[in-house]
Amino acid sequence: MSITTPWKTQQSLTRKLLPYVLYAIIPLALLHFYLYPSPPLPEIHAKYHFSNLTPFSSSISSSSSSSSPKEQKRENGVLDSVSQLSKENGNEILHPESIERPEEKGSENVVLPDKKVNEIASTCDYTNGEWAIDKKGPLYNGTSCGTIKDGQNCLSHGRPDKDYLYWRWMPRDCKLPRFDPHSFLQILEGKHLAFVGDSMARNQLESLLCMLGSFSPPNLIYSKGDDYKFRRWHFPSHNVNVSVYWSPFLVKGIEKTNDGKQNYNKLFFDSIDEKWGSDLDSIDMVVLSIGHWYLHPAVYLDGDLELGCHSVDSVNCTEVEFFDVFGKAFNTTLKAIIERKLKSEGNGIDVIVTTFSPHHFEGEWDKFGACPKTKPYMEDEKSLEGMDAHMRQVEVEEVEKAMVLLNADNDISRKVRLTALDITKLAMLRPDGHPGPYMYPNPFADGIKERVQNDCVHWCLPGPIDAWNEIMLDVMKRWHTASIK
Repeated sequence: MSITTPWKTQQSLTRKLLPYVLYAIIPLALLHFYLYPSPPLPEIHAKYHFSNLTPFSSSISSSSSSSSPKEQKRENGVLDSVSQLSKENGNEILHPESIERPEEKGSENVVLPDKKVNEIASTCDYTNGEWAIDKKGPLYNGTSCGTIKDGQNCLSHGRPDKDYLYWRWMPRDCKLPRFDPHSFLQILEGKHLAFVGDSMARNQLESLLCMLGSFSPPNLIYSKGDDYKFRRWHFPSHNVNVSVYWSPFLVKGIEKTNDGKQNYNKLFFDSIDEKWGSDLDSIDMVVLSIGHWYLHPAVYLDGDLELGCHSVDSVNCTEVEFFDVFGKAFNTTLKAIIERKLKSEGNGIDVIVTTFSPHHFEGEWDKFGACPKTKPYMEDEKSLEGMDAHMRQVEVEEVEKAMVLLNADNDISRKVRLTALDITKLAMLRPDGHPGPYMYPNPFADGIKERVQNDCVHWCLPGPIDAWNEIMLDVMKRWHTASIK
């Protein structure tokens, strides 16, 4: 006789009821997921992406305290677009991923995933490219930006053609993202960026202010000197200071000395210009841009030792090529920056040398020469040669010399990063981007004049010079991605 236990009875009932329970649960579960779907993963805000990047330095303007050696450490993998440019064609170049503009993604900003960061090459040959039509146009215009110098506000001065606004520089070997003002300010958060040099440095600065101002308007907090020679702006959204220092020689100089017979400049190559040099401890990133003032008559000295002169008829001195002293100015400047930062207990510094920007006068600049072209040159129409090529080469060589010094000493490379913003070729191909006669308002309002003064040196804003800052931001991003690999 079999004995039925309570446990066996329970097991038997469970087996009988289990299929019916499953048949009931599965539809209910499907109904639940349909009515209450799983929430999406939270989006990572760009702020947290950039907070993981190694900052340029830990100093916040001149009032900041010194940072620790660990915070000051710089990566040895210095971006060197100049070395890439000096090699023969045919080098293997990695193709970095593009970072699109925020509006193209439909979000406040774009977060670059770690995988994409690691795929970005540390260098890019920005000079190998072409100007291509871009229907989107610039980030700002002549009325939306209040920091454009009057002489570069071509649209408000009545320039009739607008095609010059719709060309964008496209490198062939890498993708150049559109300028993202949010990213620029995040990278420089709490830092001081200084433009040092002549009116071309100021031109690039004012372009940058307009591009950044399309996202976060700056406040002018300091101004001294005529013709906007010394100014500083503050971007309160990211605690960023941006300054301009008038120093057309970088080294110590006396402008337009007059001996009663002739105006000439007097330059001293044994020391840098302390009008900006004395603020180096408070500067986290500096953009150096000079050139055109070295074409003027000048006497050159090293302390009390006379080195020679250029085109000075009223002084008995040895004529020397200005190319030599132009290189010596950069040699003195870069050495001074490196030596001072090495001795300093404060922040490190990033140094960018913007190479020579050619003029496009057709005829003598001081005899009513003009720049009437309304389209860029194609690459096969114009070659980089003569003075423009020589000026660029001098700058490239001095940057390369300084980089040898940086790469040979880890203590120095931790405090200074250096590269050249090589825009000479890009600028040479844009004869259409200058104010020309529209440096003044409505120059032909009273009809066509026989002679009208033209500006074929500086650049309209907006205009081609915006590309300089687009490339500069890309350089800064590559520095950052190299530092977190």
